[in-house]
Amino acid sequence: MNRIAYGLTLLAAGLVVATTGCAIAQEEDDIFAFIPQGGRSLLEQVRAAGMPGELENSIFEESGSATEWKQKLDAAVTGMDSWQLDTLAHFLAVRAPLERGAEVPRDGRDMALSLCQFCHIITVVITQDRPRQAWLGTKISPSHIEIEMTEAERILLADYLVINAGIPIDQIPQVLRAGGASY
Repeated sequence: MNRIAYGLTLLAAGLVVATTGCAIAQEEDDIFAFIPQGGRSLLEQVRAAGMPGELENSIFEESGSATEWKQKLDAAVTGMDSWQLDTLAHFLAVRAPLERGAEVPRDGRDMALSLCQFCHIITVVITQDRPRQAWLGTKISPSHIEIEMTEAERILLADYLVINAGIPIDQIPQVLRAGGASY
């Protein structure tokens, strides 16, 4: 799909959303449901399930490495798989301590969906299985350097993609399999 066709597709989708409201927004969420949750939504899930007080205090008062957060999460959180715990640990390594009462900041999934799709279909990103240094290198390449992210967000996005990208093409919805980079 070339840039013009992709742009027209996005414009048409925007018009449909504007005229049909929440039903289309829900359908769009369903289209991207194959992309693993990011740290923000995983944290909200843990909080909704009843986060232990000690862990919650840590999130608002402490910083730490992904390894340190993983240890805290392993001891306090049940019902998440290893990928989810790793994703949340890397999110907290970049974002914690969080500000009490403030909106939880965007995570790697949020950034992939909003920033990467600005120029190319999400499939270009989410199907690639790359090491951290390769993702970080992409973020400073001439075609990506202008993307507005802090250095911490670049690291968060790279870590999210290392943990969660590399999704096989047969797990991608058919509508998202065509196309590619448009820059």
